[in-house]
Amino acid sequence: MTTSDNGDNGGIDQSVQAELDRLRGSIDNIDAAVVHMLAERFKCTQQVGHLKAAHHLPPADPARESRQITRLRELAESARLDPAFAEKLLNFIIAEVIRHHETIADGSAPRP
Repeated sequence: MTTSDNGDNGGIDQSVQAELDRLRGSIDNIDAAVVHMLAERFKCTQQVGHLKAAHHLPPADPARESRQITRLRELAESARLDPAFAEKLLNFIIAEVIRHHETIADGSAPRP
């Protein structure tokens, strides 16, 4: 029999279930890597925020943000990822970074 006898997989063929499990395991590993990479990125941006605050620089840098968006859109295209999605993701990250920089500039964030 090629389907589960106990019905816990909705009658999906065992080879299909095995492939789903394999792919989902890869997705889980990639998600973990993404979270760790974002954590590293935010460690760097926190240092940038402290440097900016120490030198009374503004939390946001629109020119840099624009260059980063252009760069990320190009990377997304070469990776066959929707550039609009990549831009939305970067804009979300940038907004969080600016929020962190504002908190640092206000003196309410602890030094790393």
